[in-house]
Amino acid sequence: MINTIIFDFGNVFINLDIEGSKKQAHKTLCIEAISLEMDKYNSLYEQGLISTHTFLDFYCNKFQRLSRQQLVDLWNYMLKDFPKYRLDFLKKLKAIAKYKLLLLSNTNELHIDWIKENVSFYEDFKNCFDAFYLSHEIHLIKPNQDIFEFVLKENNLNPEECLFIDDNQDNIKSAHALNLKTWHINPNTEDVVNLFKIKAHLFE
Repeated sequence: MINTIIFDFGNVFINLDIEGSKKQAHKTLCIEAISLEMDKYNSLYEQGLISTHTFLDFYCNKFQRLSRQQLVDLWNYMLKDFPKYRLDFLKKLKAIAKYKLLLLSNTNELHIDWIKENVSFYEDFKNCFDAFYLSHEIHLIKPNQDIFEFVLKENNLNPEECLFIDDNQDNIKSAHALNLKTWHINPNTEDVVNLFKIKAHLFE
């Protein structure tokens, strides 16, 4: 029986344009692909192992024709709308007090700052969770298994009683390997508000 639901953030609650963001980055930076060095800095930043200042300095030095603000805007390009009906769903879920609700997201400081500024109900959203884990704050990142082990231990959870919802297949595989129940949500065809219809068998 499921007693804990662990949600991803992007493409579960807030809509993302990941492919559009990649195309925009290639166009703006005049590159054909993200280099290994760039990928390394992106990962370090997502884990909070380098500061926003250091992260932006790296890109400013590499792409000197772009301003700092242009780089920030490019980094945040993937962030789109957060439909309020998803907050309403989450509030109802919290109100029934039947499940422990956790958020586990690969999120960096620039992205969360943008969300705080552009999503008027961010604090209401955050307050719906019993625990709220952002990769840059806990210095761990999905799909590494240690981030799941950390959450399970911190909250004294039995993995077989947890449902993990994420749009990334690698993250789902890692969670599944630790015996968590999973929902690999497709943001193009599925919506988290239909959780109890799509995954009804897990809650019976």
